Amino acid sequence: MGVVEFDLPLDEAVVERRLNDMDHDLLAADPPAARVDLPSISVVVPTVVQRVPELERCLASLTTTDHPRYEVILVDNRPERPTLDPLTGLVARFPSVHVVHEPRPGISAARNAGLLAASGEVVAFTDDDVQVDRHWLQALGRRFATHPDEVVVTGLVVPSELETPAQLQYEAHYGGFGGRRTFTPVHVERAPGRGRGQVVARGLDGEMLQVFAVYGIGTYGAGANMAFRRHALVASGGFDPALGTGTPARGGEDLAAMISALWSGGALGYEPAALVHHRHRRDEAGLRRQMLASGIGFTAMLASLVVHDHHHLRTLLTLGPAALRTMARQTVSRMAQDRSAATPGPQPSARRTPAPRSLVALELSGMPLGAFAYVRSRAALARSSSDGRAARRSLLNPSPSRS
Repeated sequence: MGVVEFDLPLDEAVVERRLNDMDHDLLAADPPAARVDLPSISVVVPTVVQRVPELERCLASLTTTDHPRYEVILVDNRPERPTLDPLTGLVARFPSVHVVHEPRPGISAARNAGLLAASGEVVAFTDDDVQVDRHWLQALGRRFATHPDEVVVTGLVVPSELETPAQLQYEAHYGGFGGRRTFTPVHVERAPGRGRGQVVARGLDGEMLQVFAVYGIGTYGAGANMAFRRHALVASGGFDPALGTGTPARGGEDLAAMISALWSGGALGYEPAALVHHRHRRDEAGLRRQMLASGIGFTAMLASLVVHDHHHLRTLLTLGPAALRTMARQTVSRMAQDRSAATPGPQPSARRTPAPRSLVALELSGMPLGAFAYVRSRAALARSSSDGRAARRSLLNPSPSRS
């Protein structure tokens, strides 16, 4: 519904009263939902088992979901399993979780392996540093059931903690994972009469919210919280294995899949009731790596789209000047927020934390590197499998191993 922010310290009774008031408002604003036939859902969680406590919290949250028909597929994306494997003991505590081993590096390869192993009508994806709300799958399933034209549904991503300056900076200026966070359900489809390159976002009442280039779909979605109709994602070839974390391209695989769905005439739904909690990078070094990767991944994603459909090149050239002007305005706005120093005293809230210019500069500096990173990624993919194209076509010949 929204974000409520108030200063601490406050007297315990005041905090309790604030929370009680919020609970009352939430209950009053949440009428009983009509019964619908929910689709079965497969949840895919890629991991390289580097953050075992966070992975455990992720799996634990998935056991509490109230969806009636779902499965959890954990994709072990390590090339080799160590002799003393922490994953063995972890999954023993979650016997309903299916484990798939995908040795090819990269989150796209892992997600494709999970897609192949999935039996649900809908395949939902999240990350191993995420905790899902217990109504997450119910909200995704309900959205798919009530909007049959939507082939992909994304949800709301909020922080699981705001404890460090790096987390506050990311939340204040990149919250919503690249786009502004909104608490209003949105339907996105091709903009009539504007060609394939532009889409229109509408509220569920039909009100037009904005028309924008399809390449800006990150405003309404991120890989930490996205779901696809399985048949549509398989038909499109899944995720490009030369994109994403774990490859030289560093990211972009989630946006490429969403853009492909819209480009092909499908619709996207943004459903804030499908809620997950993400743990932002705690340290500045991790945040800086993330911002550089974000810039690289975005233009690597554009290169991927052009390689797989040359019509994207003409669309990008047509829309490019307007997109650059918009990016310039956003950059100037972000830079301006860093002109005044942070106020001394208590830690500033996320809303008042200045964005270091170096973070904005890092993201921008990564963008010219994206196309070259994608070329390197495809070359590495060709070396690790006989042909990069064959790796992507592996969706037609499933061979993941469950253990």
